Amino acid sequence: MRTQFTAELIALTNDLTLMCSLAHDAVERVIDALVDADLTATYEVFALDEQLQKMYGAGEARTVLLLALQAPVARDLRHVVTAIQMAGELSQIGLLASRVADQVYKSHPAHVAQRSVLEILAEMGRLAAARTASAGRAVAGHHLPPEDAPGAHVMETLHRQLHSALVDPASQSSTVAAIDIALLGHHLERCIDHTARIERLIRFLDTGVPPTAQPTDDE
Repeated sequence: MRTQFTAELIALTNDLTLMCSLAHDAVERVIDALVDADLTATYEVFALDEQLQKMYGAGEARTVLLLALQAPVARDLRHVVTAIQMAGELSQIGLLASRVADQVYKSHPAHVAQRSVLEILAEMGRLAAARTASAGRAVAGHHLPPEDAPGAHVMETLHRQLHSALVDPASQSSTVAAIDIALLGHHLERCIDHTARIERLIRFLDTGVPPTAQPTDDE
């Protein structure tokens, strides 16, 4: 029974590592979709998100069976619970990337914004992709990113730049378009929030300190 449980935990970790890769690819491809108004990249984001949602559903089912049949305790229980929580965070990154891609699809063949705004959105996406990659390395068993790694503070700076660009009188965006673009920025910002939660869950697994008791990027 113990050997089977260990094998299931390894399978869970492997699935999470793959989900991290899929989430990272989705964010990277959505940058290409934004910058180039690329429909091929847009469709790839949709496909990657679909894979993520399927894996999340399968992971939920596997976790329920593990909890019901193995009744894990202590660190084993933490491992199972944090695994499905991390899978949920990754599925949300996929959904956010898909929402950005959906706006690219609706705007095609035009770009969603003028070049100067696209550059800010692309930088937000690159930061989200980098943090997703870092989360993937942590899930796979490597070190968490350093405390001073670019994260929420850098994203907040980019958010302010995006806001300034949208309210600039020289902006070519209508009010409706500006709202849509601001929402795209919000989606990319939230990707960072989900990677931060994954990192706190990994610290919980390693230390037993609940995520709510850990310092955030704002502290």
